[in-house]
Amino acid sequence: MQKFFIPNDNIDKNTAIIKGQDARHIAKVLRMCIKDKILFTNGKGIDFSSTITKLSPKEIALTIDNTYSSEVESPVKITVFQGMLKDKKMDTLIRHLTELGISAWTPFFCERSIPKPDEKRVDSRLKRWEKITIEALKQCNRSIIPEINKPATFTDIIEKTAPFDLKITFWENASLPINKLKLQQKNIETIGILIGPEGGFSKKEVDFAENAGFQVCGLGPRILRAETASLTACSLIQHYFGDI
Repeated sequence: MQKFFIPNDNIDKNTAIIKGQDARHIAKVLRMCIKDKILFTNGKGIDFSSTITKLSPKEIALTIDNTYSSEVESPVKITVFQGMLKDKKMDTLIRHLTELGISAWTPFFCERSIPKPDEKRVDSRLKRWEKITIEALKQCNRSIIPEINKPATFTDIIEKTAPFDLKITFWENASLPINKLKLQQKNIETIGILIGPEGGFSKKEVDFAENAGFQVCGLGPRILRAETASLTACSLIQHYFGDI
């Protein structure tokens, strides 16, 4: 059954409302009817099974039949710190990272990043990324919307990563494989991943991250594109610590 997203503002006790494009999709494309069942999430980890009670292309009214905690989220909370890439690459990347199960995403600017856009441009990109995560969430059956953070500087994000159980910088010149990481504890729950932009990290930046507690890992002998490196790194993390 296809899953939909309904924000908590549109959920009230045992009823819920679907508006906008999803309402039109249900009525006109899926051609659902009154008494048909709808599965939806609030994006906070709670899923709902419901029944359609009123239907139009503008608004779908639902009666909630059952509420339960999601069982599809990853057991590890992965935060990806991504060196800023060109627009379309970032759009595609956040969609696929959402599918892989990340918990949060923070783009940043470093030495080899593209020029920093103005504040208005940044705000529009944030809104677009948030919309993409919701679309991906519905497609891949997730129940928690990843947190999308404003772009930061390299120094700022390094200073904010102290609480993570495990911190990894992936760098093309590193040789340490992920299965050789030094683990300070058995139960890893929060992981911070640092990935560079198209031009990669400078040696100075890698040293700075390493001094802040990041372990520096490689992704094999071949040079990967920045977006490929991010997806590969997350897939490996989910394989070793998560649910892939």
